[in-house]
Amino acid sequence: MELTPFFFGLYKFVKYGLYPLTWVLLLLSAATVLVLRPLSPTSLRWLRRLVISSLLLLVLFSSPLVATLLIGSLESWHRPPQLMSSDRFKAIVVLGGGVHEKGSLRPTIELSSTSRDRVTCAVDLYQQGYAPTLVLSGGDGRIFGIGPQEAVEMKRCAARLGVPEPATMLDSGSRNTYENATGTKRLIGPASILLVSSASHLPRAIPVFAKQGFHVTPAPCDYVSRDLPKEILNDLDLFEILPDADELRHSTEAVTEVAGIVIYWLTGKL
Repeated sequence: MELTPFFFGLYKFVKYGLYPLTWVLLLLSAATVLVLRPLSPTSLRWLRRLVISSLLLLVLFSSPLVATLLIGSLESWHRPPQLMSSDRFKAIVVLGGGVHEKGSLRPTIELSSTSRDRVTCAVDLYQQGYAPTLVLSGGDGRIFGIGPQEAVEMKRCAARLGVPEPATMLDSGSRNTYENATGTKRLIGPASILLVSSASHLPRAIPVFAKQGFHVTPAPCDYVSRDLPKEILNDLDLFEILPDADELRHSTEAVTEVAGIVIYWLTGKL
């Protein structure tokens, strides 16, 4: 069942509440409320706890070491497939990873770097002959109004990379992983597919597609981690510990993916 606009907006709001930066802001907001009131000894103790907790959370989740361990644990679930030249699939399914709208400064609609990486990986597999069709899955992610459809922009990118138009099929109505799976099923039915997405996203995407009847071979791309989690501690230096804004984003992606797995399991989508 596809989400109505209300529930899609609620889904986005709940997702925002899972971000580590949201936790930090909530703790600092609570500390601010205490500062604006006369401080009793009890209030002062709580103020210290809130400030220290927010600082620890920010440092922890923006640490390259922690972020790489978190997202690397997800990326290591499914390794790149060892394909034979004779292997064939009904389709290569590519999941959208975001799109940037045009505006007064940005002259055209652009795929996010995540979406571009996924399309590039899928086109490479297509050009090697593993499937005759690319299924490009991704819709309009806006809650209000009408925005660009990821699948349409991915098709344009694939065309620039040499994929002929008859070789592409679009699922332009899906807005989350579950809808990616059900939308693809409507297009090609349960089939043997290569599923292309970010390595950290596949632990959730693969069981969702499998539950819809697909025989899934993972094709991970868009890696953040260089090494397996167990190898990361072997090559540490100072810059693997110092906080970094990009690493906070990677931690956020890992936290939301794990939460997504739990939510999908609880709602019977896995």
